[in-house]
Amino acid sequence: MLPQFPLSTSLANTCFGFEADFTADLRCIPMAVRRKLDLAGVKLKLQHWSELGEAERDQLLAWPDDPSAIEALRQHLQARSAALSAGPAKDLARPDAEPWQQADQLPEVLAASCTQLGLEIRSSGWAELDELQRFALVKLSHPGHEHRNLARALAEFELLVADG
Repeated sequence: MLPQFPLSTSLANTCFGFEADFTADLRCIPMAVRRKLDLAGVKLKLQHWSELGEAERDQLLAWPDDPSAIEALRQHLQARSAALSAGPAKDLARPDAEPWQQADQLPEVLAASCTQLGLEIRSSGWAELDELQRFALVKLSHPGHEHRNLARALAEFELLVADG
């Protein structure tokens, strides 16, 4: 049984417009859940996610992101994933001063991806974002990522410099 939490008013349960293709049925792991997984130090595979019922996926999206809730999430997922066919979720190092946790400097990985795609972002834009938005942009800009949603996310967050 999942712990019951009051609905979060934080960023914990936010889904972005660029995720709309899969957030209606939560068939993929939304950025808000991916951020909580990183904070909890848990590597949950898409196979794990797919084996969870819709109500469980909804609950994980609604799960708060304060430190005590993140620790409860870690414990819950370690126990829950052990019963799944993909086996127990792997442990990850918990984030410490990751680029998405730093509002003062545009991460190099994001700047490089924007250059590669020919996109220019507002110089003050990064500092205006909340942590979940910064997390999403860093994840979407990783090398090897197809960057399909990066331009959409930048537009949604109103970071793109308008032409002309």
